[in-house]
Amino acid sequence: MNWIQCLSKAINYIEKHLTDDINIEELARQSYTSSSHFQLIFHLVMGMTIGEYIRNRRMSLAAQDLLQPTSKIIDVAMKYQYDTQESFSKAFTRFHGVTPSKVQRGKVKVFHPLSINVTIQGGFDMSCKLIDEFYWSNIEEQESEKLTDAEKYRRIASWAGKARGQNPSVFDALTEWILDDSQWSKEKLSENEQILMQGVLARFKEQNAQLRAYLSELVPSGVVNTAVFKALDRFDDELSGKAYDKGLQEVVAQVFADFSTMLERNIRVKIAGNKTGPSGTDSVDIFGYINCLKDCDAGVQWALFMPDMVERQQKGFKVDTFEYKKMSAMRFIGREGDDLADVEVRKKLFCILDTLNEYKSDLDYDVLFMHHYGQCVDVGPWHGFWGRFMKADTPVPEGFIYFDFILHNDGKAGLPFLSQYAYATFSGDMNAMHQCEGYDSDAMYDVTRNIMLGQGIQIPYPGKYWTAEVFLDGCDKYSTAYMFSAEL
Repeated sequence: MNWIQCLSKAINYIEKHLTDDINIEELARQSYTSSSHFQLIFHLVMGMTIGEYIRNRRMSLAAQDLLQPTSKIIDVAMKYQYDTQESFSKAFTRFHGVTPSKVQRGKVKVFHPLSINVTIQGGFDMSCKLIDEFYWSNIEEQESEKLTDAEKYRRIASWAGKARGQNPSVFDALTEWILDDSQWSKEKLSENEQILMQGVLARFKEQNAQLRAYLSELVPSGVVNTAVFKALDRFDDELSGKAYDKGLQEVVAQVFADFSTMLERNIRVKIAGNKTGPSGTDSVDIFGYINCLKDCDAGVQWALFMPDMVERQQKGFKVDTFEYKKMSAMRFIGREGDDLADVEVRKKLFCILDTLNEYKSDLDYDVLFMHHYGQCVDVGPWHGFWGRFMKADTPVPEGFIYFDFILHNDGKAGLPFLSQYAYATFSGDMNAMHQCEGYDSDAMYDVTRNIMLGQGIQIPYPGKYWTAEVFLDGCDKYSTAYMFSAEL
């Protein structure tokens, strides 16, 4: 079935069910396509979202119903799937410019069913479609519903979770488009500027403004994770051309001042960067401006939905304490090897480290220190080292290796690592705390990281990334604390 038939079938279905609860998934099924693809095509062809179309048709018919002498507002509201007379009245007034009680013949808008009568030549240009492939928020639709502040926030958090699942791939497609030389010529420059600067950047700024206003109204009720405002500030700065990455500041300023510089391949490479994959963890040779926007978008989403996820992830255990620490220079001394799976072998290792008591640090615990040598997870394999954090320059026993830590980032990937981190302690069911199924690593890792993401804390991945399980009661017991690298 081609897209003309799909949309025609969908419009016919809507007309037959305007007084029913219309499900987007069912509409897409009627058209033999996915929900996301159906909504994208409908928006591109009709110039409005499917929700806007249904609402316009209902408001048009509702006015005709209200003109009947025996009609009641509440009955018409219920007929057209509004939960309350108040929400119906708001929607009706926005559409017609008058309240339902003051409706008069000849003074209402009429919105007729749409029909399609076109000739197809070619197809949709991929670059234009990119704009609508982002999962934009639907705050306007929520405003017409009567919801509690908690319900409003849950709706926004739910949108953020879905956007997090969809937007990363769209940013990667945007990177591909910018790097496609065939898309960049003098003839296409004006159109491309509209797509990138107005279609993408300006639309994100508009969405951010709506989110900021909507969330600000909810702050007094205590339901909002206020870290989201810091994430919005950062995102808005980047969208305005105020690049935080010093290596990108000059090229971003050039493009914002003169978009024609995008005709230069080397400029586009720095703007586009490389694709980082759906999770944002793929290795890249160039981290560009689009990559920064991708991270900023994720930061807003994480701030909205991560706190609730953290609560749901604590099944059978809980976080007792959580804090951020900046240590002075220090050194980790330890060893890796398959033989350390044996508890007795581990005990002998720590007996040797006990001889260095004069060098012990404030972190005098047995730990399993983990990292990828400053590389992305898809390049550098995981390494786990049993040992302890000691004072800087501690002598290293024979057969051991060491990793140094410094307080400030030296701008180089890999060693030395940063001595800044989040520190979480846990209690509860030990098996639940170390559960791996359903988690990226295990429960303690995920919860610690997700608290950081929800609070807008920078994780120095991949260059200075490391984590550590902390065995407060010794290496022969379960670990009950976690360290996660941060850039504070």
